[in-house]
Amino acid sequence: MTVYVDKPQHRLGRMEMCHMLADSVVEFLAMADTIGVDRKWFQSQSHPHFGICKAKRTLAIEAGAVEVDRRTLVDAKGQK
Repeated sequence: MTVYVDKPQHRLGRMEMCHMLADSVVEFLAMADTIGVDRKWFQSQSHPHFGICKAKRTLAIEAGAVEVDRRTLVDAKGQK
């Protein structure tokens, strides 16, 4: 399973958010469950992903997610 997270770049109130996606929806839904991200935050427009805060990003990396830069993330989305 490959789940990807980029660096936090978007502000939502006091939080800095980043994107999390995976090679398949099943994979990143499993990761969301593992790190405690409610599935109601699933964003299906254009490219399915979750917007997650820095604390959840840390948990995702500890659970095996791969850190990528913005360009790599865009390339990964384009291959799906």
